[in-house]
Amino acid sequence: MPIRIAARNVDLGDGMLVRRTLPSRERRMVGAWCFLDHAGPLEFAPGHGMHVGAHPHIGIQTFTWLIEGEVLHRDSLGNEQLIRPGEVNLMTAGRGIVHTEDSLAGVPRLHAAQLWIALPPEAQDAEPDFAHYADLPQWQEGAATITLLAGTYGGRRAAAELFSPLIGLDIACGDFAAVHLELDPKFEYGLLPLTGEAKIDDETFRTDEFAYLGHARDQLQLRLAAGSKILLLGGEPFTQPVLMWWNFVGFSKAAITQAQRQWEAGDPRFGEVGVAARRLMPPPLPWRDP
Repeated sequence: MPIRIAARNVDLGDGMLVRRTLPSRERRMVGAWCFLDHAGPLEFAPGHGMHVGAHPHIGIQTFTWLIEGEVLHRDSLGNEQLIRPGEVNLMTAGRGIVHTEDSLAGVPRLHAAQLWIALPPEAQDAEPDFAHYADLPQWQEGAATITLLAGTYGGRRAAAELFSPLIGLDIACGDFAAVHLELDPKFEYGLLPLTGEAKIDDETFRTDEFAYLGHARDQLQLRLAAGSKILLLGGEPFTQPVLMWWNFVGFSKAAITQAQRQWEAGDPRFGEVGVAARRLMPPPLPWRDP
């Protein structure tokens, strides 16, 4: 039976709340997917919006799936990219990168899923990179529209370049839909309703209730309520425990401590975003310096 994981509210600052389901006490990862925030649907008051100051990352790929609104991404590689609904931004932090994210004035709504993908040990020091994907594989299955965000499915391949075997699907329907999915039994899977609800194994999961499905499944039957939008994640289980602190992901306290101390000191490791953006600072490390 699926494991039910309730979302918890997290304040990103300036009163912007998101619902976080990964990592959680019940489950830290699904494959290499190690972080999942659900933002919105939000309606900003006039003159307000989302403004995330300059902050660093190491050891991950950030994966942004936009459903409503427009967000401007800037990073220390010099990229400046507007993401619109139905598009994906993929940023590879590798050894270190810094970026900002801002919603646009005059665009009052925002709805998005923000995910992180942990890089395997051999890719932890990869060169930072950024890619934008506007055209994603999409098809109909009965009353449902399925979009392949990452990985491969049914002979289709998403363009996003990843470092681990993964899959990400968006499944949306206007009317009630019964959906049959073929799964890879080597993968573990999880599912999050972004709107509406999904029935799995005679259990109903509502908006922001994450269903951890485990591994060894070769198929999945979903019954989706009208107006539902579902995020399905999967991947080969990580064999080595991942350490996460603030915006840093790695395999040792020493590596994360070094990254935090360098960011606090303004070390050139991360570079700079070419705009006047406030720098976000981490809380004190929860351990003594190694």
